[in-house]
Amino acid sequence: MDLEIDIDAPWPGQPDWADLALQAAEAAASVAAELANQRLTASLLFTSDAEVQVLNREWRAKDKPTNVLSFPMIERDDLLGLAAHGAPEMLGDIALAFETCAREAADKGVALEHHTAHLIVHGLLHLAGYDHEISPADATEMEALETKALASMGIADPYCD
Repeated sequence: MDLEIDIDAPWPGQPDWADLALQAAEAAASVAAELANQRLTASLLFTSDAEVQVLNREWRAKDKPTNVLSFPMIERDDLLGLAAHGAPEMLGDIALAFETCAREAADKGVALEHHTAHLIVHGLLHLAGYDHEISPADATEMEALETKALASMGIADPYCD
């Protein structure tokens, strides 16, 4: 998978967010094989709470910021049937809100980089058609994939207390 990454203020210059995003994408692809298709491209926007709030209001009718937004562009069945060779396919878009991500990381007592990696994996799984809001079983499946992907990056289970 190829990532188109745009890093806006207020995200700080360090760490290397693009490198972290690529590592998270590799980790996600290691647990969800459909994400390993080389034809796939996803865009990832590191932005502010204000920008995410605009997107959330415009596309989800929720006038508030959130940590991550995912906008899939391929239906899951089409993704699963996507041939390995051919023209590039846009999987979808992800937007991360800095202030919310930073606040959540501090509240959880985890490094911002670890929480951000988690949210990138989470967003990519949403683009692949996983949805924790469908049922408790779907939530358990998605959380297990996230935990496994993050473990491959040396990041602790975000769902353990």
